[in-house]
Amino acid sequence: MGKYILSIDAGTTGVTLLLFDKNLIIKNKEYAELNQFYPKPTWVEHDPIELIKKIKLLFKKIIKNHPIENIASIGITNQRESIVIWNKKTGLPIYNTIVWQCRRTKDYCKTLKNKNKLIFDKTGLYVDSYFSATKIKWILDNVKGTGKLLKEDLLLCGTIDTWIIWNLTNRKMHLTDYTNASRTLIYNINSKQWDNELLELFDIPKKILPKVKNSIDYFGEYSDYKTPIHAVSGDQQAALFGQGCFNKNSFKCTYGTGLFLLLNTGKKRIDSKNNLLTTLAIDNKGKPLYAIEGSIFIGGALIQWLRDELELINTAQETDKIASSIKDTDGIYIVPAFVGLGAPYWNPDCKGIITGLTRGSNKKHIIRASLEAIAFQVEDLLKCFSKDIKRPIKELYVDGGATDNKFLMQFQSDISNLKIFKPYNIESTSLGIGIMAGLKSKIWNNTDEIFINKNIEVVYEPKMKKIERKNKIKGWKMAIKKI
Repeated sequence: MGKYILSIDAGTTGVTLLLFDKNLIIKNKEYAELNQFYPKPTWVEHDPIELIKKIKLLFKKIIKNHPIENIASIGITNQRESIVIWNKKTGLPIYNTIVWQCRRTKDYCKTLKNKNKLIFDKTGLYVDSYFSATKIKWILDNVKGTGKLLKEDLLLCGTIDTWIIWNLTNRKMHLTDYTNASRTLIYNINSKQWDNELLELFDIPKKILPKVKNSIDYFGEYSDYKTPIHAVSGDQQAALFGQGCFNKNSFKCTYGTGLFLLLNTGKKRIDSKNNLLTTLAIDNKGKPLYAIEGSIFIGGALIQWLRDELELINTAQETDKIASSIKDTDGIYIVPAFVGLGAPYWNPDCKGIITGLTRGSNKKHIIRASLEAIAFQVEDLLKCFSKDIKRPIKELYVDGGATDNKFLMQFQSDISNLKIFKPYNIESTSLGIGIMAGLKSKIWNNTDEIFINKNIEVVYEPKMKKIERKNKIKGWKMAIKKI
């Protein structure tokens, strides 16, 4: 029997493969960046073929160092809401992946505002182009030949996990899990099934959709190596699991391409009164429970923008030192509404702004303001969560690549007036899906046997004076009002 678990994390900006042993020590890591395509302003696409090629390439690199017979099973986690539709006969996508950040359907979403309550009651989501259904509809309505392909029963559709499973299983398995399904706007999180009324509303045929399974289950095998796929989950739910948040009222914040704060609310659905989403998460047996989520579209992507579009930096890592080299932003605020704003504002029409520029403003101020903008957005979410649970949030467990930025974490602690706990292992998404796959493979019998590495590398404590915190938040709120 294999002694390792392999996790495939298909993120927004890149794909990561991690190999874990029974003690959750990383034995091998391989990463490849994904190309980003912007055909029009606010449109975001990926090449789905590129993703599969890179997963297979990284897998080969892993097994060069670790024989395939040592790998017990695979777990797949993915950027949620992004959608692929393909021809099941040729195996080729009929259009690029439409990424979760893409805003091309925002005008269509406005026509559905009178359906907001109906959709929220069924799905826990608001009408927004962030979610999958309007992306599916756009492809069906705008790509030539879809009508003919539908009549011939040749179209299949899915979120990124579904596309990966179908390809790795040599086109045998058309599956997803309920965490990914719960982000589509057409999956009823109360009855746990595709919703016929919503499918009719969006004019999406059920026959093109995948079967929905528990997150810990058998999803076929990677046919090239006869290795079973034993877990599938949306990335944020996987991160929640990886932080050990199996129990009610436990929560985490992931600092990735976007920013995502999830609170486990248990087996009973509890809806936010502060513009947060209700979604499905995962209990310690891989079955569904409920969570409240705050979703921010642009987090680490803002730093990528500084690097790739403005060319103010060469690497994300250097922003830490640059931001710390000056005492403040000199009054500059950045609202990174590149694709509108998510929670708690849900404004699809706004654009990003930089405000407070003076003759003395320089690139250091812009870089620091970018990091501060990430923290201000999380602070907005924390305030909403605090109101929902009717108590102040005094501690925050974090994960994701941007948590390596010491300036950002200290500023977050300062502006939100709370302790931040950063673990040594910040790969909570890969860790979570790895644990799930290992449970199915009997690497562990239950989560009680698992030592989730809560070893904290650093604790950040607030140092900012109350008046300074108040003034900075006031400045942020004024900047938000300008968009």
